[in-house]
Amino acid sequence: MKKMLLLLLGCMALQGYAQSRRLSDQATISVITCAPWQGELYSAFGHSAFRVHDPALGLDDAYNYGIFDFDQPNFYLNFARGYMYYQLGAYPYERFKVPYIYHNRYIHEQELNLTPEQKQKVFDYLEWNTLPENEHYRYDYFYDNCATKMPGVLIKALGNSIAFDDKHITTHYSIRELTDLYLHRQPWGDLGIDVCLGSEIDREAPPFDYMFLPEYVEQGLDHATVKHGDQWVPLVQKKNIVYAPREEDPVKGLPHPLYVFSALALVAIILSVVDLRRKTLSTWWDVLLFGAAGLIGVLLFLLWFATDHKSSYNYNLLWALPSHVVAVFAFIRQPRWLKTYFLLTAVVLVVTLVSWPVLPQKLNTSLIPVVIALAVRAFTQYRIRQARA
Repeated sequence: MKKMLLLLLGCMALQGYAQSRRLSDQATISVITCAPWQGELYSAFGHSAFRVHDPALGLDDAYNYGIFDFDQPNFYLNFARGYMYYQLGAYPYERFKVPYIYHNRYIHEQELNLTPEQKQKVFDYLEWNTLPENEHYRYDYFYDNCATKMPGVLIKALGNSIAFDDKHITTHYSIRELTDLYLHRQPWGDLGIDVCLGSEIDREAPPFDYMFLPEYVEQGLDHATVKHGDQWVPLVQKKNIVYAPREEDPVKGLPHPLYVFSALALVAIILSVVDLRRKTLSTWWDVLLFGAAGLIGVLLFLLWFATDHKSSYNYNLLWALPSHVVAVFAFIRQPRWLKTYFLLTAVVLVVTLVSWPVLPQKLNTSLIPVVIALAVRAFTQYRIRQARA
């Protein structure tokens, strides 16, 4: 009964907007696609928004589903737990364009081929979605974001009058492989995603799911059709290049993690050779190395079990064992079981390296030197402790 009441109230709100703001025959509704930008990780995938333009009403607004508020209560805690809420914001289209042009990001506009009635339905839905009780939505990286809202809104507003044809998708990428396409200039961001997100995103993505990325939304709309009476016609009526980017040099960033971690592995190997010759242990190094790996493991464990993120087993736990934290604290008392612990750890790490290409989860190759460093140090810990026994 309560759900029916809420639905009724929602329909009444939608009808109220439909009665108070009628689009004229001059109105156009477009989908805006903005280029990726490598200045920030969150902007590396591009952006999508709706534009509603009606000169007769003096209306030219962008409807942007990519707005979030850092000042919302418990922002960072909610983000970590998977309770991140974004919202729809409607504001002048000219203001929407400014940051994208400033950062030299192309802006493409696809004017939709809709009947006056269909335009009104889409507009009514967008207006209803801007109401305070409707403007927030629970954000999901891949399944409910600013890009997926474009086909999602059209399907909700137009129902069976719109159809998407995915025959233009001929690749068989996973979600992870699709994100990798956009992160070649963000190796540290790519590493963070690969470490934190588990094997679920390594499944092959259905073609429709490609539209979590704005560029694939643009392609999807180009191949979609809409029903006018008894006839199906292309959904996109006209395409405009609102802003074409100028040529500029790639932004230089931090050293690639593969180089940084290779240096770390080299240090670990050199220390191990010295330790084995002298029959001593560089415990300070192992505290840092295994402590860092253990804390990463604790984080992954919490992301898996203590948050609401869609996740499955994360194979990074093969090297980032949470138990490393316990082992680091055990250095204080030096219990006998540490010898066995490091032997088992070395075996697990070697098996992980050997099986790297065939694991169900695609692990970031930059982590190979990290696993080598851990394996070498675990073996060194075992050998010296065995010699002392």
